[in-house]
Amino acid sequence: MPIPEISVDELETALAAGARLLDVRETDEYVAGHVGSAVHIALATVPQNVDAFRGDGPAYVICKAGGRSLKACEFLAEQGLEVINVAGGTMQWVASGRPVVTGSAPE
Repeated sequence: MPIPEISVDELETALAAGARLLDVRETDEYVAGHVGSAVHIALATVPQNVDAFRGDGPAYVICKAGGRSLKACEFLAEQGLEVINVAGGTMQWVASGRPVVTGSAPE
């Protein structure tokens, strides 16, 4: 089953409308800079955190360039979840001039 993908332009619009974004990069990558509303769930922990991707509407998944988020999306789609991969990932978000937040999210 092909996984839907969106651009960072489309992601920005989706986030403005209240979309949920999950970042599956490693902790150090996330802390170094992430999309402001992104919730961190490292790729290796996705199987233990499937419920974090559940909610109204699709879960948008981002990583550095789109490869790890695609793997997460494929796994989550097999679990019956509606997921959308962010093509180009955080690198494309930064390259487009959009802001990132550094540090970890409050626990």
